[in-house]
Amino acid sequence: MAAEPEILDELRRLRARVPQLTGALAASTDGLVLAHDTPGVEPEGVAALTATALGVAVRMADVTGRGELRELLMRGVHGYVATYAAGRTAVLTLLAQDRVNVGRLHLEGRRAGARIGELVDAEAAARGLGRVTPARATKPAPAAKAAGTTGTAGTTAPRTRTTRVPRATGANTPTTTES
Repeated sequence: MAAEPEILDELRRLRARVPQLTGALAASTDGLVLAHDTPGVEPEGVAALTATALGVAVRMADVTGRGELRELLMRGVHGYVATYAAGRTAVLTLLAQDRVNVGRLHLEGRRAGARIGELVDAEAAARGLGRVTPARATKPAPAAKAAGTTGTAGTTAPRTRTTRVPRATGANTPTTTES
């Protein structure tokens, strides 16, 4: 993969910005390692487990109506494992010490995930691999759908965002269990 050195540079810059990181790995959503900086950890195993956890998390987000998965955070006795969406076909997994500032971890992880996603998506587009995995699929914009166009092969129309309406949670609001 031509983008591998650039992804590895991004992982190393990320580890420099967040000193409590003990490892960083970019992988495909299929569990294949794209680049890693994970001393003392088997990258292939982490990538495979990331793909498995991603599948469960995507399903959980779907079943609970939380929308497209953006990130996954796991905390163990000795620290954190955080996974962030990185474009349409990749994920960024970070390993961090227990004393990491989680807000900083999220901030830097999201930024690095976006940058890695740009690199991976650009590489896929250059190779003509503009596929969209089911976990990251997008729907065509309503205008394109109405016009009956879906764009070029392997791509979808740009997504549109709808405004979220806050749920009523006042004391006088009846719930489905009240009579």
